[in-house]
Amino acid sequence: MSSTDTIYALASGSGRAGVAVVRISGPQAGVALAALTAKPLPQPRRAQLMRLRHPQSQDILDDALVLWFQAPASFTGEDVVELHVHGGPAVIDGVLAALCGLEGLRLAEAGEFTRRAFENDKLDLTQVEGLADLIEAETEAQKKQALRQSEGELGRLYETWRSALIRALAHFEAELDFSDEELPEDLHTAVVEDVRTLLSALQAHLGDGRRGERLRSGVRLAIIGPPNAGKSSLMNALAQRDAAIVSDIAGTTRDVVEVYLNLGGYPLLVADTAGLRESGDVIEQEGVRRARHWAETADLQLAVFDGSDLPYLDASTRALLHVGAATRTIVAVNKSDLCTVPLPTDIDGHRVWPLCVKSGAGLDDLLVHLAQRVGDKCRLSADAPAPTRARHRQSLSRTVQALERFLARDNRQHMGAELEAEDLRLAARELGRITGRVNVEDLLDVIFRDFCIGK
Repeated sequence: MSSTDTIYALASGSGRAGVAVVRISGPQAGVALAALTAKPLPQPRRAQLMRLRHPQSQDILDDALVLWFQAPASFTGEDVVELHVHGGPAVIDGVLAALCGLEGLRLAEAGEFTRRAFENDKLDLTQVEGLADLIEAETEAQKKQALRQSEGELGRLYETWRSALIRALAHFEAELDFSDEELPEDLHTAVVEDVRTLLSALQAHLGDGRRGERLRSGVRLAIIGPPNAGKSSLMNALAQRDAAIVSDIAGTTRDVVEVYLNLGGYPLLVADTAGLRESGDVIEQEGVRRARHWAETADLQLAVFDGSDLPYLDASTRALLHVGAATRTIVAVNKSDLCTVPLPTDIDGHRVWPLCVKSGAGLDDLLVHLAQRVGDKCRLSADAPAPTRARHRQSLSRTVQALERFLARDNRQHMGAELEAEDLRLAARELGRITGRVNVEDLLDVIFRDFCIGK
C-alpha cells in the first residue's frame, strides 16, 4: 500500500440504487477525470453534470454529477474526484473498468481512503472509529454517540488531557534541568496538583460503567428460567417474529438463540437460553451450561417463572437471581392467568412483573421497564463523551497507573526524579496512542481493515 498511488473504489453501497458514488483519490485524480470527460476540471467543490466516456473506446459510460475536491480541502487531504453515477450494475462496472485501464490508478484496499485521511491529519484514530461506528449504527442512540466521536469530541478530550500532561512534564523537567535558575517556588507543588486533578478526571471517566462500549455493541440480556416457562415465546414476542422454536416439550431449546433488538433507541442483544434443569442428555447439559454462563455474564438477566407452578419456584433459576448486582435482574411470572394462588409482589427482593405472553397481557409494562433498564446501562452524559472500545479503556488504565506511580514516588520522596518524569512520559504516550498522536503502526491495520472498500 503506497500513499503516492491514486486509488479508486465504489464508495456507496453495493447493489442497485438510484445513485452510486465512485471516489478517486491521489495525485492522478484530476488526470483521471479529464480522461473520462475530455474537458477541463470543474470548479472545486461545485457539482457539475458531465458526460463520461471510456478513454480508449469513447463509448458513453453515463451522464454523471461530478465533484472535484482540490488538495488539501478534501476528505483524504489529497486531490479527490467523486462521480455520482446511476446506480445500476452495468454503469458501475463500466466506470470502474474504465478507471482500471488508466495508468497510475489502482483499486483501493479496505479502509484506504480513511487511512489516508488519518495519515494527512484530517482525522484522528477516535474519529476514524467513530466514522466506522456511524456506518454500522442501527439505533438512534448509537448514531448520536458515533456522530459525537466522528466529529472529534472524544479525541479532543484526550488531547486536552495529553496537553496538560506534556505541560506538567515540561515544568517538572525544568525543575530538574534548571535547578540553579530562579524558578517559581511552587512549581513542583503545581505539577503535583495538576497530576492529581487529571488523575481524578481519568478515574471518573473510566468509572462510567462501560456505557459507551455497551451502547456501541449492545446491552446483553439473558432470558433464563425452567423448561416450559415461556422463555422462547417471550423472546418471539420481543422480536415480533418466530426467532425461537416453541413447543410444549421440555428441553426444546438446547442452545442459546440470540436476537438483536432496537429498544427505545438503544441496542439490545437478547438471548433465549435452555431451560434450567438436571438432565442425562449430554447435548441438553451443554445447553444448560451455556445458559448459566450467559446469565452470569450478561448485563441484564430476565428470569421467567411458570405461574401455573406457583407457589413452587424453580430453585435453579432462583439461585441465579443472586449472581451479580441486584440492578441486573428482572423477574417475570408468565402464565399469570393460570395461577392458583395469589401472585407474589416480589421474589427474593425483586419486583414481579406478571405476564401472559399468549394473550399479551403485561407485555407492554414489561417492555417499558426493560427499556428503562437498558437506557440506564448505556445512557451517556450530554457533557462528556465515553470510551467506546477496549483499547481506549486499556490505554486509559495504563495512564492512570502511571500517574498513580508518579504520585506514590513523589510522596515517598528521593525515589528518583528521573523515574517520576518517565511516569509522566508514559502517561502522555498512552493517551497519544488513543488518538494516534504517537507511534501506533501496530494498531492501524486492525482499525482500518474493519472498513468496506470505498471508505
